[in-house]
Formats: sequence, structure tokens, C-alpha cells
Amino acid sequence: MAEDERKRVLIVEDEPATADLFGLILQIHGYEFQKTYGTRQAIEAMNRYEPDAVILDVMMPDLSGLEFCRYVRRDPRLEHIPIIIVSAKSFPEDVEEGMAAGATAYLPKPVTQESLIRALSDALAT
Repeated sequence: MAEDERKRVLIVEDEPATADLFGLILQIHGYEFQKTYGTRQAIEAMNRYEPDAVILDVMMPDLSGLEFCRYVRRDPRLEHIPIIIVSAKSFPEDVEEGMAAGATAYLPKPVTQESLIRALSDALAT
């Protein structure tokens, strides 16, 4: 895939080791990515980086991932961007709340490389 054709993914994850792992997975599969370690930083990055998709944690130190998701869905410039939530909060009611907030997909942690890339590919294909 040519450099200018690579899909850009914004990783919003407060755990640097997890963000690094997601970045490595994306790199292996030919995605370009940027990491942010909080949702406030991610809001700024959405406009600057213009990602094709977002990988988002729910439990964040500032604004929750769900609030970030709702923010993106309310913004006409950003509302079309797929959001893949990857969270340790994986009870059925957590998944339901994430999907209601506007997530495109909701994956429980720990997530496998295959399920993350499949969810991302599916989200970008629609």
C-alpha cells in the first residue's frame, strides 16, 4: 500500500504499553497511526490529524471514552469516522452503553490482533 493510501488511525489509550502494542499491530498491517494518552488531547488531534478511524479506551483520566465518542458523533465534520472501543469494561451493559454512545464496534480487553484488525477493516469498509 502506497504511503499516501494508508489509512490513518488515532489511538486514544491512557496506558502507554497498550497504545504501543496497538501501534505495533497497526504498523504490521500497513496503517499509519498517532497515539494520544487522553481524550482532551484526542479531541485536538481529531482536527489536526484527520484520522480515518479511532481506537478508543473507555476508562480515561480526563473525559471518559464514552463522552469522547458522543462528542465525535455530535460534530458534523467528524461524525462519519468509525470508532472502535477496546475496553476492559466488557459486561453486556457496558457494550450496550458504548454502542449507544456511537461506537462502530466494541471489543473486550485483552483484544487479539486478529479481532482488532478485523473490526478496523470492517469499520473502514462501510
